Amino acid sequence: MSNTITQLQWRYATKKFDASKKLSKEKLNVLKQAFNLTATSFGLQTIKLLIVEAAALKETLLPHTYNQKQVVDASHVLVICIQNDILSNDVNAYYKNIENTRATPKNVLQPYKDGLLKMMDKMTVEERQQWSKNQAYIALGNLMTVCALEHIDACPMEGFNPQKYNEILGLEAKGLQSVLLLPVGYRAEDDMFSTLKKVRQPLEETVIEL
Repeated sequence: MSNTITQLQWRYATKKFDASKKLSKEKLNVLKQAFNLTATSFGLQTIKLLIVEAAALKETLLPHTYNQKQVVDASHVLVICIQNDILSNDVNAYYKNIENTRATPKNVLQPYKDGLLKMMDKMTVEERQQWSKNQAYIALGNLMTVCALEHIDACPMEGFNPQKYNEILGLEAKGLQSVLLLPVGYRAEDDMFSTLKKVRQPLEETVIEL
């Protein structure tokens, strides 16, 4: 069996973290890089990663996470955020980055930039936000896989009050709003869920080959 599948079988939504174990700077940097390398539609990164480490801040967030202790016991809490809106400046900056990074002539990029600007302009703010939220879920999945490969425990979470998180973390001033949480760290030895067998449908029921 490949190491990748072995690690994905090892992974589970960690219910209890060992609060005494912390991620090293090296491991945390892997997660930062993995987030930044996540595939996004058009390559337009309208998502941000906010990392919460301070114990006092995690305690403040606890009641707004329905008192799920993973938030305080995890080494770090990764908060995946989206921009409040996608502006023409974001698109222009993205294509400027392509131009600088790849030395691609402006005339080659212009039709693609115009097309993306036109597409965004046709969307409502709510539609652009939903578009960004879709990218956030891609990032969550990528981070969870990287965590498994790096032997880092994680627990994906939607159960929290985004408005309170936005307020406490000062996200409005950054033009952001919280969408998803991923507490990361190391499982507690007495977490009974870590030894339970995975419950999955047979491959032939979930994968269709034509």
